[in-house]
Amino acid sequence: MREMIKMVVVLTVLCSFSGGLLAALRDGTKERIEVQQLEFIKGPAIRKILEGASNDPIKDRFKIKIGETEKTFFVGLFDGKANTVVYEASGKGFGGDIGMMIGVNLADDKIAGVGVTTHSETPGIGAKAQTDPKFAKQFKGLMLTEEVKVKADGGKIDAMSGATVTSKGVTAAVTEAGKFYKEIKPQLAEKAKSFQK
Repeated sequence: MREMIKMVVVLTVLCSFSGGLLAALRDGTKERIEVQQLEFIKGPAIRKILEGASNDPIKDRFKIKIGETEKTFFVGLFDGKANTVVYEASGKGFGGDIGMMIGVNLADDKIAGVGVTTHSETPGIGAKAQTDPKFAKQFKGLMLTEEVKVKADGGKIDAMSGATVTSKGVTAAVTEAGKFYKEIKPQLAEKAKSFQK
């Protein structure tokens, strides 16, 4: 019995130590991981959407929390005005979640651009959502406050050949991003003003 208690105590101490070590490691690398994700995963899409901005949108960012959801917004300065922001959205594709960045002009609510950042879609078919500039270009100038659909569903977006599910996932993500945008636009506009020069 004494050996059993000794073993339980030793295991408890080891588990507590290991758990504490892992928590400290996570906390110590959290910021570094976020920087790497911004630079290499989200950054290329953000910079492409905000091409021509006079600032570094990766550095000029802020967060807004609505309920349990907290989103980071990246600000683009054009002619000294902070009128364009980019934020993250996601939709369901054929292979799983599709991570995206969506840019919107705060002055007219039009989409400044979209870019797929992460996906599990079929290489060469659905994966083209990330690499095909013609597909992404279709979203530019559409109203973010209106529902976005593929042409087969009565919308304006040409679905990628052989990747209708992926195309619908991207349009659904844009539509959801628009709903979120409508809820927080006043806060968004106010926070973005602080970046104006």
